[in-house]
Amino acid sequence: MRGETSKQSELFSYVSLESRIPADHPIRKIRKVVDKALADMDSAFDDMYSLTGRPSIPPEQLIRALLLQILFTIRSERQLMERLDYDLMFRWFVGLGMDDKVWHPTVFTKNRDRVMKGNVDELFFDAIKKQAYAKKLMSRDHFSVDGTLLDACASMKSFKPKDGTDDDDNENFHGQKRSNETHESTTDADARLFRKGKGKESKLCHMGHLLTENRNGLIVDAEVTEANTSQEWDAGTTMLARQSTRLWMTVGADKGYDTGEFVEGCRGLKVTPHVAAKSSGSAVDGRTTSTNGYTISQVKRKRIEECFGWMKDIGLMRKLRHIGRAKVAWIFRFTAAAYNITRMKSLIA
Repeated sequence: MRGETSKQSELFSYVSLESRIPADHPIRKIRKVVDKALADMDSAFDDMYSLTGRPSIPPEQLIRALLLQILFTIRSERQLMERLDYDLMFRWFVGLGMDDKVWHPTVFTKNRDRVMKGNVDELFFDAIKKQAYAKKLMSRDHFSVDGTLLDACASMKSFKPKDGTDDDDNENFHGQKRSNETHESTTDADARLFRKGKGKESKLCHMGHLLTENRNGLIVDAEVTEANTSQEWDAGTTMLARQSTRLWMTVGADKGYDTGEFVEGCRGLKVTPHVAAKSSGSAVDGRTTSTNGYTISQVKRKRIEECFGWMKDIGLMRKLRHIGRAKVAWIFRFTAAAYNITRMKSLIA
């Protein structure tokens, strides 16, 4: 017998959002990790808000919504709010009821910008990292470091002379000399003109840096600096300095870090630099490169590219959506925390 489509919707629903999400759905593991981290941040949230005035979007719901935007590669807040309106799983994850009204995109963006002025990114990143250490998912001894270019939210047409003259032909500037000393972006003044190497195009960008551990490839620290080659070495030693000093600490890196400045900086921190040695003029001595640990570090360091790949392809970091280094650093570290959560989902039994 052929079934007929009901033309009248039910007035009431007796099925909860909780029951709509399968017990074995991966999002449940993610929600469990996130809820524990947010619970640890409760007192910090109290200090952020006044006791009087109009209530804001609950910071816990704001953080969960931002995570969904990264995990599901949603480029705009307007698209995120639309998805949150009709997707039951999104509503459950954020903590909205079936009949709760979704926020206007402008209201959501203003609340997000307010949160981004603080150190919520650092607190959330550390809270996730704390869980990973508690479950022995992260090594405290062996690390890898690398950097990548982050394409700024600014076009080359915005790269104009600092002295205020605007004689450049913005439609065709091929062959014109432009440099960071004479020009700057009118859209993002913190962005710098940089190219990865010979034959590569120059573009406005920031530079993101990651320090990962070698046990499971989880991110230990994240930093954003000016796009400059020397900043890679400085950021690497800065992130290593923030780790607890232990015996036999090592750090793997590619040939770009084979400089006297970085190698000596590592040794000053009592960290053995397992840096890929240049064919000539290497700052790494033969005693280091001949050990088994060096060989292992060179294999493990390549996993850091998985972090960069995920953050750019899934986490919306390939083309930045935020202007200014402070905001870029905030979202970069928050995206690093999101990556750790997805990895922990697979590692936690």
